[in-house]
Amino acid sequence: MTRITAPLKVTGAAVAASALLTVGTATPAFAHGAPTDPVSRVFACSPDGGARAGSAACRAAVAANGAPFTAWDNLRVPGVDGRDRRMIPDGKLCSGGLPAYKGLDLARSDWPATRLTAGARMTMTYASTIAHQGTFRLYLTKPGYDPSRPLSWSEIPDRPFAQVTDPALTGGAYHIPAKLPADRTGHHVLLTVWQNSSTPDTYYSCSDVVLTKAAGTAAPSHAGPAPASTARTAPASTAPDSSPVAAATDSGSGPSAPMVAGGAAAVLVLTGGAALALRLRRR
Repeated sequence: MTRITAPLKVTGAAVAASALLTVGTATPAFAHGAPTDPVSRVFACSPDGGARAGSAACRAAVAANGAPFTAWDNLRVPGVDGRDRRMIPDGKLCSGGLPAYKGLDLARSDWPATRLTAGARMTMTYASTIAHQGTFRLYLTKPGYDPSRPLSWSEIPDRPFAQVTDPALTGGAYHIPAKLPADRTGHHVLLTVWQNSSTPDTYYSCSDVVLTKAAGTAAPSHAGPAPASTARTAPASTAPDSSPVAAATDSGSGPSAPMVAGGAAAVLVLTGGAALALRLRRR
């Protein structure tokens, strides 16, 4: 899987934003983050998303939002406390029900996506700027998922296919190992729920993935074929391709999981008047 290697370049705007978050309060800033591999919608469509931000789906999402996804690492809802299905409405899973991220809930099949192999092992890279305790739960939409319809909880299994509590923050990211379900092919949504235990927040993110069958195996009879443009099967031992699915012009020429400064992504902890700029690196 692609890892974050470039150092975080802190801009003046980021410093000012961080100061607003920290000055005048004795409590530490809360953690921020989002998946960069498999790339989440909020990161892909942010100003830091590279070529993917220019895809048709991302342009539509920003238009629906009325503003760019500058704070791609701040999609968090306080006070959920594990009651995700009661607190987050159907059709608003990717935005967490937050109006500032409503463009992420658009029902369309051309979101920038990551190609993966069904049944293979993967490692999610979840970029974060401050370490906090909590549990990551990864869900994959059920067989037969239709991306042309709003995502509802009925499309999400009751149990996650992977769950990790308190992973180490290394190189500016959490690295979450998982084994993908083997009974799906085609376009699916990987919903990541990060429930903090050291803050009152729960983070939500949607990563679009295109699953292909492993070489020498038959596709499940209940799953539709992958789109023609995503028919290549990525071996489990190689890094997946994070290019957009539908638009040939959105070739994903940039790195699949870059990490650059911008908005709330560059969170600085100000202690005693000194600013500590965190660096994010790929392993």
